[in-house]
Amino acid sequence: MAVVHALDDYYLAITLLITIGYQLFFFTIAFSLKFDKLTDFAGGTNFVWLAIITLAFSGHHNPRQVVCSLFIMLWGARLSGFLLFRIIKTGKDDRFDDMRDKFFSFLGFWVFQMVWVWTVSLPVTVLNSPNVTKSKQPDFGTGRDIAGVILFAVGFILESVSDIQKYQFRSNPVNKGKVCDVGFFTWSRHPNYFGEIIMHFSIFMIAISPAAYGYVTGQAYNALYTTILGPFFLTLLLMFVSGLTLQERPGAKKRYESGNHWESFSQYTKRTSILIPFPPQLYEPMPTILKRTIFLEFPIYVFDPAKHADQSKVRGREAEEGHNEGQEAGQESNEGLPNGQH
Repeated sequence: MAVVHALDDYYLAITLLITIGYQLFFFTIAFSLKFDKLTDFAGGTNFVWLAIITLAFSGHHNPRQVVCSLFIMLWGARLSGFLLFRIIKTGKDDRFDDMRDKFFSFLGFWVFQMVWVWTVSLPVTVLNSPNVTKSKQPDFGTGRDIAGVILFAVGFILESVSDIQKYQFRSNPVNKGKVCDVGFFTWSRHPNYFGEIIMHFSIFMIAISPAAYGYVTGQAYNALYTTILGPFFLTLLLMFVSGLTLQERPGAKKRYESGNHWESFSQYTKRTSILIPFPPQLYEPMPTILKRTIFLEFPIYVFDPAKHADQSKVRGREAEEGHNEGQEAGQESNEGLPNGQH
């Protein structure tokens, strides 16, 4: 098949236009029908389409291109499929409660999703581009390739299995409100995030092999290494924008103020690494300085009841609990009286 030269020889413009068009199409449906079920599906499947299109356009299907393209397709298809299944079960996405009826606020989310898809796809996009494929490629199977495949497998297992573990845990009515500390969650509070991060760094690791081994030089060499923006952007997103920052301190604050299994949650955070899987027996006694640095549990994630809790809510909850306990005690004492003396 002949190489397709589309707008530029790195496929940056064509993939951006496809992403904008694809996301705007689903945005129109979601906003018009107030329909949440396709939002994450649109994001995940967009990765699949970009990989398919750039691989088809490249005209060269060497094993490295195929492996990297298949990896991002596998990740995108699994993620979108799981999120679609989950939203069908739950009915709606609470993230959009404050923006679903606001055109520009809702559009802003979709624009950010465009940036996410296009940026994270960069390693595969550039690897499949004419300016890279026109050069001779190293045979697939280098040490870098093997390490990348192993890392991808580890990351894929971590993310997919932990997603299932959390879904099953939360689907059990017995576990309502409890801390999910089963499976991979005994070693990490967010094993799915860690798996996703190492998957995308593994794809980058494989994709830059032509440059790392000197087969691709010049501008194409620089372009391949610049695609590290993809996994870095994903990591920053999960750590500082839409992932840990929205779940750690806000989640702890909500539990503390409502009294929802706060003690068990507090103990869980003390013994369990925030991101990097690590044995809890070793993590719990670890010096705080190591947790805050090497294990990435930065101060922005840490909840301090004295600083961050709304004490009026805590007092209100405690007063209500005290009132309820008093009523229960009164009922028990009345139940102990002879008939006619209640």
